[in-house]
Amino acid sequence: MSQPASPYFFVETRDRNETHTLSVVVDNEPGVLARVIGLFSGRGYNIESLTVSETEHSKHLSRITIVTTGTPKVILQIRNQLERLVPVHSVTDLTVEGQPIERELALIKVAGRGDQRVEALRIADAFKASVIDATTEHFVFEMTGKTSKIEQFIAIMAPLGLVEVCRTGIAALSRGPKSMRETSNAAGEAEAAE
Repeated sequence: MSQPASPYFFVETRDRNETHTLSVVVDNEPGVLARVIGLFSGRGYNIESLTVSETEHSKHLSRITIVTTGTPKVILQIRNQLERLVPVHSVTDLTVEGQPIERELALIKVAGRGDQRVEALRIADAFKASVIDATTEHFVFEMTGKTSKIEQFIAIMAPLGLVEVCRTGIAALSRGPKSMRETSNAAGEAEAAE
């Protein structure tokens, strides 16, 4: 027997996961990073990349750059919850701001001899990776670029004797002449006016 027709339309929506880069300006004091990370782990959000450094020494401010994935609703929830933390001065979703400039640094150790060694050096040159350490049995390459470029380089090096990789995580800035804090303040004033 078939189900009776319903006057209500049930539209099943499945938002796709998106990857966003968030830049968070915080006080540079003990425990701040633990609070930010605790927000993510306590709610089951994943952090794909995390970098932290003091950026304004005179004001004792640090910038935390977080790459995370979630539905648009989850990303908004993460941003709102970050903004409520006490030591947070501003939260900017660089992905929403428009095509952020993102770079990552990687150190890649490759061991090999003979043709594999020559091939690894040739490929490193094509990727503009610098040799920062070498012996007759290995190279350590330094590479800076987009995450996708580094991933591709690592994949190519795997069959040539990849030993280990160390990566910094993504550092990112918004495009244009304004600072992140100026952009964030302007967005906050616009929201308050509504």
